[in-house]
Amino acid sequence: MKEVMLAVWIPFLGTTLGSACVFFMKDKLNDKVQKALSGFAAGVMIAASVWSLLIPAMNMADENGMGKMSFVPAAVGLLLGVFFLLLLDVLIPHLHVNEEEAEGPKVSLKKSTMLILAVTLHNIPEGMAVGVTFAGMLSGESTITFMGAMALAIGIAIQNFPEGAIISMPVCAAGEGKGKAFLYGTLSGIVEPLGALLTIWLSSYFVGIMPYLLAFAAGAMIYVVVEELIPESAAGEHSNIGTIGFAIGFVLMMILDVVLG
Repeated sequence: MKEVMLAVWIPFLGTTLGSACVFFMKDKLNDKVQKALSGFAAGVMIAASVWSLLIPAMNMADENGMGKMSFVPAAVGLLLGVFFLLLLDVLIPHLHVNEEEAEGPKVSLKKSTMLILAVTLHNIPEGMAVGVTFAGMLSGESTITFMGAMALAIGIAIQNFPEGAIISMPVCAAGEGKGKAFLYGTLSGIVEPLGALLTIWLSSYFVGIMPYLLAFAAGAMIYVVVEELIPESAAGEHSNIGTIGFAIGFVLMMILDVVLG
């Protein structure tokens, strides 16, 4: 259990390292680099949704005697996750990352605040995904191993790196000091370990619906990819860079999950 409590902080480390870019780079990430990282993040999250969440959800349902109907928890949970994030998007107005980039580096503090809200919102399902995967492992489900759950945490940490930079650098460009910009970027990721720990605690009361919870986290992550990351990687020129990044991220996450799982 101690190892799990430490492992859920791995994605937060990725955000922190990305936020530290503000000390070494000017204005914002290079456009091509940003497209590659957005595509890479999308590939990591899609692969994680499939191998670390949806497949284990169906395997659990099959072990519970659902047989050919084992797809039901995965399908229902995924759709619930998508619509939950859609509802959050509708109810809580925020700035999309590609909208911020269109304004250039000299964005206002108000828009930077909206950007922080956007990334923070999107970090919630990622924290849930890590939490529910470790919860599945702790529940004794044979389909989820500790190393498999670690693969998901590491994969999300990798895709959190550009998110940290996406926040800290525009905040600095808007007039805040580098230290405060770094702090804002770092704090945007704190919801991930907190969300993971809360999910692990709550999951002990919902062991019977673990397949639905895994698929719900997958649906929420897929929504983030389709709504934010893919449009960012495909916007403007050089969209093929984002596609290449997606392929590399997908393959890397797939390898991590299979080798470590």
